Amino acid sequence: MFRFLLVGALALGLAGCASTRGPQATDTQIAAVSYRDPGPATLTLYTMINNRTGSGGHTSLMINARERIIFDPAGSFQADIVPERNDVLYGITPAVEQAYRASHARSTHHVVVQEIEVTPQQAEMAYQLAKQMGPVPGAFCASATSQLLQQVPGFAGIKSGFQPTDLSDQFEQMPGVKTERYYEDDDADLQKGLAENNAKLNAQAAAGG
Repeated sequence: MFRFLLVGALALGLAGCASTRGPQATDTQIAAVSYRDPGPATLTLYTMINNRTGSGGHTSLMINARERIIFDPAGSFQADIVPERNDVLYGITPAVEQAYRASHARSTHHVVVQEIEVTPQQAEMAYQLAKQMGPVPGAFCASATSQLLQQVPGFAGIKSGFQPTDLSDQFEQMPGVKTERYYEDDDADLQKGLAENNAKLNAQAAAGG
């Protein structure tokens, strides 16, 4: 009984970690959008922060390995041109990455973006783990992300937990982390932000962008 109460409380506190998953993408759909950023191998931790309380609403991890993906455990992001399978988003071009952070940043929340350069081997391990982790239950976004990181060489000291801000604080202590905070002041409704950015991505795709 205590377990169910705990999960319920976490679900209320981490409103951004809510499983709303649709159909699973096929191999063909994923291969069609495969993208790798030309820069070095990196891991980028996203933490969605409530502007009023400072509490964390969601955690996700972008991995630039053989291709760039976002492990979005129990996340809300959906876009027509972004295939998804088991909480992994594929085809993370610069436009999609911008749409991802812009969808979460609004008058009530901002996004902490923490990037660290890693070896190709570290990135590949994170990539493979991300594809094996999902789907993740609601409210377990920080827990699943920390468990993934713990298995990557060099990140074994990361402690598991349910609070996105705790994971962000630990990640900040890693040597070489670059941190930025992304703000927008649009409507507080997450669903409106998702719809608006989906429309932008569709328009860009139609224009050949």
